[in-house]
Amino acid sequence: MPSTETAADGRVHREYVMDVRIVERTEGGATRYAFEAPEHKGIAFDDPEDAELYADVYFDVNGFEEAGTGDRGVPPVIIQAGRDTLAAYFLTHDTIDEQWVGSFMGVQPGKVVRYASRVRDRAQNIRERLRERERNQERERV
Repeated sequence: MPSTETAADGRVHREYVMDVRIVERTEGGATRYAFEAPEHKGIAFDDPEDAELYADVYFDVNGFEEAGTGDRGVPPVIIQAGRDTLAAYFLTHDTIDEQWVGSFMGVQPGKVVRYASRVRDRAQNIRERLRERERNQERERV
């Protein structure tokens, strides 16, 4: 669920566990959605759904760094994670859609959508487990 909390340079669109968030920034009339995480150089998207899917991929592979992959490269951890994670990662790029990914992978676009859905589901499960672990640690401190 989007947040109305403000960040130093924008409005927090979505906040996740482990200091990961998406910040909505408007500059020159254009709104972008910046993915922010510790040890990550950050990346911005035109579409908030792309930023959210990117966050899901990030949690699915336990974090990754884009630095050093170039404009067209894919971080090795994404490749190693499997077809569904690779498909979801590709979908976060504004020039790539389900048709392109399906053609690249040799599957129907509907399967690409299911791949992305699996990544979203896994990421949600991971975040829920992390929140539960944080709650348990809080209880132990009290």
